[in-house]
Amino acid sequence: MIKKLGYVLLAGMAFTACKDSSKFVINGTIKNGAAQSKVYLFGLDKANPVALDSTVLSDKGAFKFNHASPEVNFYKITAGNNEYMIIAKNGDDIKLDADLGDKTMHYSISGAEEADKLEGLNAIKNKYMSRIAAVQKKFDDMVSKEPAKREAIMESLRPEYMKEVEELNQEILKFAQANTSSLAGFYAINLLSPPSEYEKELVAFADQIKGNFKNTPAVQDFLSRMAKLKSVQVGQPAPAFTMNSIDGKKISLADFKGKYVLLDFWASWCRPCRLENPNVVKAYNTYKDKNFTILGISLDKDPVAWKQAVAADHLTWNHGSELQDFEGPTVRNYQIEAIPSSFLVDPKGNIIAKNLRGKELEDFLNKTLR
Repeated sequence: MIKKLGYVLLAGMAFTACKDSSKFVINGTIKNGAAQSKVYLFGLDKANPVALDSTVLSDKGAFKFNHASPEVNFYKITAGNNEYMIIAKNGDDIKLDADLGDKTMHYSISGAEEADKLEGLNAIKNKYMSRIAAVQKKFDDMVSKEPAKREAIMESLRPEYMKEVEELNQEILKFAQANTSSLAGFYAINLLSPPSEYEKELVAFADQIKGNFKNTPAVQDFLSRMAKLKSVQVGQPAPAFTMNSIDGKKISLADFKGKYVLLDFWASWCRPCRLENPNVVKAYNTYKDKNFTILGISLDKDPVAWKQAVAADHLTWNHGSELQDFEGPTVRNYQIEAIPSSFLVDPKGNIIAKNLRGKELEDFLNKTLR
């Protein structure tokens, strides 16, 4: 009996020792793909795909990739118009199953720790994407019956749609926070949408994973961006800047020290910005005599369109622009990724609120400017 047990243990050790730790292997099967059609393996360098290898599907839809990756990293497999995210490192033996006929691009993966975690995340995504798709179908069916009521139907279904989106975001966030030592957790945190509504959570996550994945470009790029984003959170000093005003003179944040100033990032071409402008005008007219002002910072590239919008919307406060869209140095320094965006700065130059709109802006100013 002892001899038999020893033989089993030795056999197991021999099997483990034979595992090739100099590369990872992906064995996949894709349904509804034509035989000999191409399948590609991409690496991701700061989210930009880099072609690494290609093969063709067998008559049974099978394919295989071998690739070396001493550090755990992101990879992407593409077939037809579908893409499948993979997380792998040397020694992993991953199994992927997909169906090109599945419009949701659902796929299953297994065979390694990160792959199993990613499969868990995919299960969360698929659950809620199915619910969101059901709301979309309901909308399409209702509109097909009453096309003239499209806008009203959209508004009636918006709460149901947003509820599913918010629940999906919360489940993704919970997964990310529970997997800070895994690239699957990092992948999850980057799925939050829109990211501008989860800045605190993104910054906190970056603080938690500092020191991890030092050789993963996507993570290091994220940490760099979050460090900049952290510098423009509530409680931080507003970054200094100087730019040209609407009349061609220099205008600086320092010019407003001693006042409450709303830095309003917008553009003439931004419809949500233009729709919000009446609320900003109301706030300015109500509180301009209570040590409050506004500095509009336009992302326009066309100075004529900028000036016409200022006049048309009756924006009678100070304005400046670098006329460089999202690439202006101040816009980049304030980490603006969507507009409208705003920062309320107190008389000492510290950020005390962000992205206040409509009644939120009115209530905050009413409470603050007594």
